[in-house]
Amino acid sequence: MHTNKPITTPATPRKRLPALFALAFVVSPLAVADDASWYAGANAGQSRARIDDARISASLLGSGFASSTIADDDRSTGFKLFGGYQFNRNLALEGGYFDLGRFGFNATTVPAGTLDGRIQLRGLNLDLVGRLPVSDRFSVFGRVGINYAEARDSFSGTGAVRVLDPNPRKHDANIKFGAGLQYDFTEALGVRAEVERYRINDAVGNKGDVDLFSVGLVYRFGGRTPTPVARVAMAEPPKPLPAPVVAAPPPAPMPAPAPTPVKVSFSADALFDFNQSTVKPAGRAALDRFAADLRGTSFQTIAVTGHTDRIGPHAYNLKLSASRAEAVKAYLSSQGGIAAAMIDAKGVDGANPITRPGQCKGAKPTPALVDCLAPDRRVDVEVSGTR
Repeated sequence: MHTNKPITTPATPRKRLPALFALAFVVSPLAVADDASWYAGANAGQSRARIDDARISASLLGSGFASSTIADDDRSTGFKLFGGYQFNRNLALEGGYFDLGRFGFNATTVPAGTLDGRIQLRGLNLDLVGRLPVSDRFSVFGRVGINYAEARDSFSGTGAVRVLDPNPRKHDANIKFGAGLQYDFTEALGVRAEVERYRINDAVGNKGDVDLFSVGLVYRFGGRTPTPVARVAMAEPPKPLPAPVVAAPPPAPMPAPAPTPVKVSFSADALFDFNQSTVKPAGRAALDRFAADLRGTSFQTIAVTGHTDRIGPHAYNLKLSASRAEAVKAYLSSQGGIAAAMIDAKGVDGANPITRPGQCKGAKPTPALVDCLAPDRRVDVEVSGTR
């Protein structure tokens, strides 16, 4: 990448110096959201460029200089601010502002002089982001899109080196792409680590690549309205008859009422995001109402059982159903004021489906099959106690 910049030397008339600024790719190895939602975040890290020293030296030698030595400034600090919309657990559209920092070089020439070049890069981007969940909290993602960057160059010379047009600028659109990893602390907050390559046009007619290695935080604003909580209670047994009154001996005391079992089935889609085991806000509200209904009850046992549908490997579903049961137990204990020792939690995979055999056809996890099997994804809470 080069252009022409005029210079003069003590021994020659004015000539034109074929310039100079080239940014090239520094080779580096590149290694769900479940509901539609908006998100935003910020990243910061190191940006890297490669200065084309061979081309700069050739330009200087071609302009009458006997030799030159070049010192590069090819590292900088970059950052980006971004926001996006997650269409489903695998696809999002993301846009933002980026600043890749400032790069440059300084060439010392014979006859005596110096040539200094600097470039500053910033702009806007729009990317399509594909995400692949690896576990409940961990995922990998890749991106491809366009960047619209402003390149601000500055050149200066001393001694034998003279420069025309010292401050050229350029606005242009180019491709960008990248890949990264994300870990979600909660359903709303996660951390990212990623590497991106920005294709850049500098202000003197050249193209090159700049890489940004960064880490940052991403905040998700929420998902779709949850499915209403289904609540099913078993009919109360008939109250015991009072003991007969006799004159002698004294009347027998009333027997203590038998424990009244109550079973409540919560839709897993209402409590959790798909394939997740963190209770989401709507699920917390449903559990708060349930805990309020139990106030004043003398508990004997509380059994929490997590169920999944039949989609996916048995071991994974069993782990997910157990994790969801433990999450409900932890919430009822910490927020509902119920002693954890009174709660027994377990997962049973898809062993007890509510859907009838043949009702939901197919084996591939299509949207239609996932919706049909929704009743099977649930958490049952059975309470035995007296008021």
